[in-house]
Amino acid sequence: MQIRRHLSMPGLLLGTLFFALSLSPSLLPRGDLIQGVIAGLSLAVGYLLGVFLTWLWHYLELPRPGRRLEYFLQGTAAVVAGLLALSFLFRASHWQNTVRELMGMPPVDEVRALLVGAVALAVFVISLLAGKLFRLALRLVSNALQRHVPRRLSNLAGVTVAFALFWLLIDGVLWASLLRSADSSYQQLDALMDPEIERPQAALRAGSHASLLDWEDMGLQGRQFLAATPERTRIQEAVPGIARQPLRVYAGLNAAESPEKRAQLALQELIRVGGFQRSLLLLVAPTGTGWIDPAAIETLEYLWQGDVASVAAQYSYLPSPLSLMTEGAYGVETTRALFQAVYNHWQRLPREERPRLYLFGLSLGALHSDQSFDFFDIIDDPFDGVLWVGPPFSSPTWQRVTQRRQPDSPAWLPDFRDDSVVRFANQQGSLHQGEADWGDFRIAYLQYASDPVTFFSPSTLYREPAWLQPPRAPDVSPDLRWYPLVTMLQLAADMGAGSAPTGYGHEYAAGDYIDAWEALTDPPGWEQAELRALKARMRALHP
Repeated sequence: MQIRRHLSMPGLLLGTLFFALSLSPSLLPRGDLIQGVIAGLSLAVGYLLGVFLTWLWHYLELPRPGRRLEYFLQGTAAVVAGLLALSFLFRASHWQNTVRELMGMPPVDEVRALLVGAVALAVFVISLLAGKLFRLALRLVSNALQRHVPRRLSNLAGVTVAFALFWLLIDGVLWASLLRSADSSYQQLDALMDPEIERPQAALRAGSHASLLDWEDMGLQGRQFLAATPERTRIQEAVPGIARQPLRVYAGLNAAESPEKRAQLALQELIRVGGFQRSLLLLVAPTGTGWIDPAAIETLEYLWQGDVASVAAQYSYLPSPLSLMTEGAYGVETTRALFQAVYNHWQRLPREERPRLYLFGLSLGALHSDQSFDFFDIIDDPFDGVLWVGPPFSSPTWQRVTQRRQPDSPAWLPDFRDDSVVRFANQQGSLHQGEADWGDFRIAYLQYASDPVTFFSPSTLYREPAWLQPPRAPDVSPDLRWYPLVTMLQLAADMGAGSAPTGYGHEYAAGDYIDAWEALTDPPGWEQAELRALKARMRALHP
């Protein structure tokens, strides 16, 4: 009876159901701690929904069962919910292993039920206390106003004031404090001068003493990107023909005070080092921290015997989720400024002398790259193509193409119209496949069906996602099922705290980059045996 006085029985029953469903598999394998957090949040959401439905039932003045029938129904529901939770907890290890097996990971012996339960309980209790405080604030405001305004109006005012207070506390105090702390930490990390990263010495290398871009202003990720440029002699050992020294240019966040000035600096440096005299020019959009996947660029440089120039501009030093929430517009502005500077110069060059121009973006970089140009601005003189890898679910072009795919193609590997412009690839390739020839302007997507960054969507709150419709992708567990609310929490956790081996999830493999670049750019002189050897070499360099 004490429990009934302080807790909602319908809330506990629905929360227990959500707890059980949260133990089912999602896209990525989960550790016990993460599983406990997901289970606790699911329990709290289910409890809140149960409390709301109970309130709504009473508010609508619907008939209530007698006390004896109510006890019987609640007792029966409690037994069913408890048995379901135990059954799902017993199967949790099997479900996790189905995901791990698909990804070539060793199986886990068992999910530690006590740890999962303890973490889930702690998360639920914290959520419950927050709810109790919200209710207390609501009642204090409502009771104070009832002396002057009607009861229901005072209740509405209480909800509004309580929500405003909690929002001020969370967004204005807690979130602001966390953001300041993260900003300071990542700013110091970005400025870190790693003694193991050597400054380029050759005059025609960005970051050298002759460079227009200061080495100290490039940021940690920029210095790593430039220092990792493969030497011509190393490329020569692995490729047919005569290799050249790849060129890389990177404008750090501190290189200039505005995106336009950084873009102009990057352009002038690209001209200085001879980037427009190469066969292929790559315009790169980094992730939030300024990181560029080494495997993505190095594979292209090898495929083209080093005859490649790459240019990028940093827009943030924060991780992609924080960068998107706090500096999303600035990231788009920076990427657009660099595109316009490079494209305008490239467009003025004689067609027979200018390099082939491609765009590249991974994750948040793919989103910003997508928003960096307008098709109407390039339609008279389009660049050659793009490769967008692991595009976030909010990417506008990706959304339109996926929604308008051919009806007989799956959402995780769409066919768009006759495949003459847009093509998709995963671990099994498929960029070479198409009803029509791939045209002169090409858009390529490389995405894994197990990537939550691409396949999370807020609509999974209330609707089964299209990528769960048959046929099921080979890297998605056959036991994965959609449940309202719960699946959205699982995918959000996968996106924020999930991990997968290379070749799954959001970890893209060098071999898949090779397949994508080879199909997109048609590098000359490669035989299949040589491509297989290059893949083996790249796997060793980027495991």
